[in-house]
Amino acid sequence: IVGRRNVGKSTFVNAIAGEERMIVSEVAGTTRDAVDVRFEKDGKTFIAIDTAGVRKKKSMDSSIEFYGFVRAKKSIERADVVLLILDVSSKIVDMDRRLAREVADQLKPCVIVGNKWDLAKGRIDTGEYADYLEAQMPVLGYAPITFMTAKTGRRVMPTLELAQQLFKQSHQRAPTATVNRALREAVRKRGPKPGKKRIAKFYYGTQVDVAPPTIVIFVNDPELVPAAYRRYLANAMREHLDFPEVPVKLLFRPR
Repeated sequence: IVGRRNVGKSTFVNAIAGEERMIVSEVAGTTRDAVDVRFEKDGKTFIAIDTAGVRKKKSMDSSIEFYGFVRAKKSIERADVVLLILDVSSKIVDMDRRLAREVADQLKPCVIVGNKWDLAKGRIDTGEYADYLEAQMPVLGYAPITFMTAKTGRRVMPTLELAQQLFKQSHQRAPTATVNRALREAVRKRGPKPGKKRIAKFYYGTQVDVAPPTIVIFVNDPELVPAAYRRYLANAMREHLDFPEVPVKLLFRPR
């Protein structure tokens, strides 16, 4: 569970754990470290990693603050699913975008959680806010968005259930025949551009791992596949296979 200071991370953990496990305060920056909270729901055991609120680098005036920032990054690495909590009553800032980039770079399933929705009601609707987020944090364009008010417990459990759905998606396996149909369709819709007077030729693909879903694509020369086209193929695979809301890892290998 990551986010800027005072967006409601600890309040959310208390709500899902059903008791006051975190110290919740109106003073920003109460949680100084990452804390593991174990709880059970419907017979399943969960561990929520409540992280220190992240502030701007220039504000990290103590080793404790810097340590909290590093732990937040390490907590993302440990997590099966990341909940990026935002305060909908304030604007998206650079630190929100940096956290989003960190989640995307680590290829983690992510639920974008708009907290304190009671404060925004009447000023903006969910569709408008979703459009705003897509423009501000395009790197997580595949991530589902949900809205809650952690302080009152409103829509806290549906948020947890959405995280479970992403966990299942990230562990899905697609048959090789399905992967290759998706690959052929993607290349048919938008073929690669020639590079160095040669053009990438794709032979076949197969899924080799989960969490994140990892697909190896065999090609005549991986260097002929530029970064932009790799992103296009990853998006196409996500749309056509059974993991539309989680990141997909593509590996390109010579035949």
